[in-house]
Amino acid sequence: MNRTASDSISIAQDHSQFPDYLRHIPNPPKLLYCRGNVELLRGPAIAVVGTRKMTSYGGQAADAIVQELVRAGVVVVSGLALGVDARAHASTLDAGGATIAVLGSGIDTITPFNNERLGNRILEHNGLIVSEYPGTYPADQWTFPKRNRIISGISLGVIVIEADRESGSLITARHALEQGRDVFAVPGNIFAASSAGTNHLIAQGARPVLTASDITQEYAERGLIRTRTPAQLPTLNDPVASAIFAILTHSGPQHVDALVRETKFDVARISGTLSLLELRGMVISDGRGMWTAKK
Repeated sequence: MNRTASDSISIAQDHSQFPDYLRHIPNPPKLLYCRGNVELLRGPAIAVVGTRKMTSYGGQAADAIVQELVRAGVVVVSGLALGVDARAHASTLDAGGATIAVLGSGIDTITPFNNERLGNRILEHNGLIVSEYPGTYPADQWTFPKRNRIISGISLGVIVIEADRESGSLITARHALEQGRDVFAVPGNIFAASSAGTNHLIAQGARPVLTASDITQEYAERGLIRTRTPAQLPTLNDPVASAIFAILTHSGPQHVDALVRETKFDVARISGTLSLLELRGMVISDGRGMWTAKK
């Protein structure tokens, strides 16, 4: 009988399909239970994690970063939690990419239950779900922190998008450092609790992420991922982003005040959209209010 994506298999540490990166972390799982495309364990993979209480900024940042990772041929790893994790998986699938979800429960029980449909979508699109727990093993307060070492363990590096000071994604970042992985963080508003954790990571030495292409280019130069010809930039569905990019493309560099006058949108909306366009690698700032469309 042919095995389907709904079937699970277990891979021991000494098996050729067990990820080499994961085999050499402190306290690696003895068995890795898998559903879906186990070839994704060969990578290259980068983890994208963050708060369950995602803001619109965090969601848009996740979309922009994940799209660039997919264009570079990177497998996106996350924990199938609510918020940033779920957005990272969904954005990867929307962009036609490959994703791995690491569960804190048994391999046959997708948790949280609200993400069961997303988990099934991952399997339907040639993705992979993994866990160190068999069958319907229940999740608890200890299994989720433990699974975070697997998220970082199968990845080249970890990108944290929005996290308060108590976020579980900071546990993933800590595991990454212990495992010798790279840690990146998306900077946020210094007054926003949702960015307190990521800003703290940056203050402690994590590399700030403005565009994922900087990360993928570095990994390509180190021979860890293959170089791809950049794809055409995605369509801008946000009318504010479309208006800003059209002005900068046709009229040249503009000050943020000029963009406010020209578009009739308020300064907060313009500034936030410029930051997101910068994350997507579409505009650059001189640091004094002038913005330019990136060629």
